[in-house]
Order: sequence, then C-alpha cells, then structure tokens
Amino acid sequence: MSRHYFGTDGVRGPFGGPVVNEAFFARLAAAAVRWVRQSDVDAPTVLIGRDPRASGAALEAAAVGGLVSAGATVTSLGILPTPAVARAVRTTGADLGVVITASHNPATDNGIKFFGRGGLKLSDADESIIESLLQDEVPANASAARESAAVDHYVEAAFAQLPAGALQDWRIVVDTANGATTRTTPVVLRKLGAEVLAISDRPDGVNINDGVGSEHPEKLAALVHERGARLGIAHDGDGDRCILCDELGEVLDGDEILTLLAVDALQRGALVNQTLVVTIQSNLGVDAAVKAAGGRTLRTNVGDRYVIERMRAEGAMLGGEASGHIVCADVSPTGDGLVAALRVIAVMLRTGKPLSQLRQVLQKFPQRTSALRVREKRPLASCASLSAAVAEIVNALGERGRVLVRYSGTEAKLRLLVEGPDEATTGAAITALETAARADLDVL
Repeated sequence: MSRHYFGTDGVRGPFGGPVVNEAFFARLAAAAVRWVRQSDVDAPTVLIGRDPRASGAALEAAAVGGLVSAGATVTSLGILPTPAVARAVRTTGADLGVVITASHNPATDNGIKFFGRGGLKLSDADESIIESLLQDEVPANASAARESAAVDHYVEAAFAQLPAGALQDWRIVVDTANGATTRTTPVVLRKLGAEVLAISDRPDGVNINDGVGSEHPEKLAALVHERGARLGIAHDGDGDRCILCDELGEVLDGDEILTLLAVDALQRGALVNQTLVVTIQSNLGVDAAVKAAGGRTLRTNVGDRYVIERMRAEGAMLGGEASGHIVCADVSPTGDGLVAALRVIAVMLRTGKPLSQLRQVLQKFPQRTSALRVREKRPLASCASLSAAVAEIVNALGERGRVLVRYSGTEAKLRLLVEGPDEATTGAAITALETAARADLDVL
C-alpha cells in the first residue's frame, strides 16, 4: 500500500497548508486511534506532546479532538522532546504516542509523529493503514488530562546514565535550538556537575531552529573554542538529533558520533552482535572503520525508523543517521540527542581522551552534498538529463566512490550526494548533477 501524506518522519509541511492544519490533524489522529482499535483495544490510552512552535497549541487541541472522538483516553504531556514522549509511551504502557513537531524545519512548518506500543515509530504499512482509515468528518476539539511529570522522569532517566558528579569541572556549551530540549539537556548536565553555557534557550514560538541548533552549529562551535569548553552539544527543535563540537571548535556529525561509539564498544566487546546500522546517506568511511575494529555495518533507506526496524530485525543496539539521529536501543526506543551526547561523554570519561582525539577513528571519504528545492517531485526515472549524469559519474567512479540521488521525505527538496577519491572529483560531480537536475526539474 502506498502512502500519500506520511513521509520519512511523520506528516510535515507549512502550517495552514492543505495537510498541516487543524481539520486534517483531527481526522488523522482519529484514524490513528481506529488503527490501534483494530488490535482489539477498545479504549486506547494516548499520550501527546509537542515542541514550542506557535502553531503547536492549536494543532494539539485539534489532534486531541480527533483522538477523543475515536474513543481514546488522552493525556497531554505539554512541551517536551520527542524521545521523552516515546519513553513515556514505553514506560506507561500507553497504546499510542503523538508528537506535534516539525523537528528541524523552520517555525512556519509543523507536523505530527506517531509512536506505537513500546514507543516505536510506525512502519510504512501501519501508516498506509491509518491513511486508509481517514474519514471526512472533522471532530470537535476536546480536552485532555494534563501530566507534567513526564519531563521530570525523562530527566532523571538521563541523569542516571552517568555517575553522580561525573562532570565536575567540565564546561559544556549547549544549543537547544529554541526548542523542546531547553528544559532537559542543560538540566541534566548541570545535575551531573557541569558548568553549562546555554544558547538558543529562549523559545518564543517563532525562533525555533532559526539559524541555530543542529542544522546551524556555527555559533556553538565558535563559543566552545572561545570559552575553552570540553565540548558542545546541539539539538534540533524536538530533540531527537545530536550534533557535537570538539574542544577545538570542530563539528562532529552523526557519522562521527556513531563510529566513535561503535568502535569504542567493539574494543570493549560491548557492541551487540558486532553490528552498527546506518543509512545509505552515511559516509563509506564508517564501514571501513567499523570493519577494521571487527564489526559490521548494515545500511537502510534514509529515515531513523528504517534504522530502528533493521536494528530490531538484527538484534542490534546502536544505529543512526549522519544527520544526528542516534539510536541507543538499550536506553531509548527512538533517536535521542541527549542520550547520544551522554554516551559520547561516557567514552571521554572512560578513556580520558578529548573529543578531538576520539573522533579520529573515522577517516571520511571525500563527500559533497547538495539540496535543491523543487516545485514538484517528478519521478526520478523520468528525469533524462539527471539519469544520464548519474550513470556517467557512477561509471567513472567505479569502486572508488558512489552517487546518491533522492527526494527528501519531509521537504520539497532533491538531495544529491557524491563520494569519491578526492575533493576535485566530488566537486565536479556534484556540479554536474546540479546542472542536470535543473535541466529536468523546476528548481526554486
């Protein structure tokens, strides 16, 4: 079954558009409850949370109306990170989790994510069924019970990942993207003894991800270097991503974090099934580093839920994406930026090595990427110029690199990636792909 509304990470788009609006969210939430009730659950329990976007309150109220109209008992958790909602679903035994968020997108966007039992993201098949259960009526808004303890439980669980006082004499810069982690990551690090310099920590509903956070770590990197911090931590708006910065002010992406954690675990005999799960977007250097340490790397389509599905199938406990979704399945059922940061800090504490040294375990293949905003996502198979350019580059690279061309699952963008033997080759190839894409597509 195909999906019309769901992308790689829920439903997302401009607020007030044809999909991200109160009426559709009410209908979609009601359909999600009907999906749960197909499993002989007469009165599903649902937890709902959101990030601090200005549109979040109205969309949450509409979603609650849909949930209640379909027979659910709903508890609102307020503003908190997406992984905190997933954790609450797992620990309380709720039947469904709902998060109103557009993750790293700008404040003008919003979206909705669902978690099934155990705090797991839904499969493509589950989302297809939910779409098939959409009905035309628009349920009226309804009230939900309020529960504010979920954020406290999340903070306490994260705090327990390291010994009390472990971060005494540490200075850490934290960029919370004016998002949902403002009351979580800095709190945990301070409880562990760190001096925390917090930036982008005053959400006002319209400044989320506004030139800050994991998509824009430049300010974080500059402050880490200026203030002599041990590291910097940047999240996206809903807190399921983590990008780090070492003490020299150099940024680490998800590939570097995953490789660091995987190789450390392999050296200690602690990487379950000696397996790391990444996506097709990850650098080929990840595979080389993990193989050299005695492990194996498995790849999935882009999207952390595909990573999680493969992890469950393989019995793996570590996986993620270059974008900073890091899944430590022994702690969290989904990507969790705070847990990822704490895991890296644990390696730093155990080895006594600075992050600038630990990151050297990954030697990346030269890589160039590009994201072109398009008016319409035409089928790539119908893009003759682009297809010809891809074929020519793939033939020229052979086993020395790779090409990846795909549409974003959450935005109207064409994403291009080239890895090759040197910067000149990858740069020329990405330029050729951009030129070919503009010949076939209406690039904005």
